[in-house]
Amino acid sequence: MVTGAGGSIGAELCRQIVAVSPGALILFEHSEFNLYSIHHELQARVERESLPVQLIPILGSIRNPARLLEVMRGWQVKTVYHAAAYKHVPMVEQNIAEGVLNNVFGTLNTAQAALRSGVENFVLVSTDKAVRPANVMGSTKRLAEMVLQALSREPAPMLFGESDGVHQVNKTRFTMVRFGNVLGSSGSVIPLFRKQIKRGGPVTVTHPSITRYFMTIPEAAQLVIQAGSMGQGGDVFVLDMGQPVKIAELAEKMINLSGLTVRSESNPLGDILIEFTGLRHGEKLYEELLIGDNVVGTEHRMIMRADEEYLPWERMRVVLALLNQAIRGNDYPKVRELMQEAVSGYAPSGEIVDWLHLQRGSKFKDAEL
Repeated sequence: MVTGAGGSIGAELCRQIVAVSPGALILFEHSEFNLYSIHHELQARVERESLPVQLIPILGSIRNPARLLEVMRGWQVKTVYHAAAYKHVPMVEQNIAEGVLNNVFGTLNTAQAALRSGVENFVLVSTDKAVRPANVMGSTKRLAEMVLQALSREPAPMLFGESDGVHQVNKTRFTMVRFGNVLGSSGSVIPLFRKQIKRGGPVTVTHPSITRYFMTIPEAAQLVIQAGSMGQGGDVFVLDMGQPVKIAELAEKMINLSGLTVRSESNPLGDILIEFTGLRHGEKLYEELLIGDNVVGTEHRMIMRADEEYLPWERMRVVLALLNQAIRGNDYPKVRELMQEAVSGYAPSGEIVDWLHLQRGSKFKDAEL
């Protein structure tokens, strides 16, 4: 079962999983169009290549624990690749509640459904933005990692939420795989730069010195599958992304590869201007893949195993309860405070820019006037 099966990484995971002919592959996705697209593509391939794979497209949200449990039990799912998440940094920064409910509690729901249905392997697709995050998205992904780390060390954890108070024997091996940006994914700079170049510019880069790690989508998905097979339980695997790339240099290369030149002070007659717009809320100049220095190699040269700190499950349950209460009460300063306490190195940049938080503040000021 792949959650977020219609997303960039989820879809590629599905493509590579189909190639090894499992008995059945459940495509779990909340976007009807994305689910239709990946199912249509894979079904055509299954028929063309006569692959003995049953494809099961399921519309559903990871926010719905009952739906997750019904699906996992219904098909006796053995392996879950959890790729469903909100990943766009500025968007999540402006929609805090949805980011937390989807990325943290959605992962919790999926993990607890896996425990209750006896799933053998659970692999979380994580991100380099979970390391000392400067934004809500990164901190939610780190909390999602910590939920799995905590659960993996409990032989019979007491479940959270609707099943609160119920102990569940843990037969699931939880693994996390952390990596950077993938080329051509939704929200990636590559398709954005391509569109900007096509319309004559300018090509927008937030900062002259900003860097990011990059990997192709097929390569990332393949390594996620390989790392997932290595996990012993509670492992955080980090993919070797090579050297970080300067985004300004990437923009310049893309302009040149399009047969055009960069317009600048030294070349005022150039075709395309590169415009620096400034760092957005929650955006860092550079990303990291490791929280500490405790990392060892594995049998795969591009996969490392990191030893990361975590909270015991009983403490994590308290954090989740307080976080849920703050979200339901629209108390975003409290949400930020709780995440800062729980997530090592979380350092928010700037004020809270959630749209509803700002709107409520604006109405409060109007009422005072």
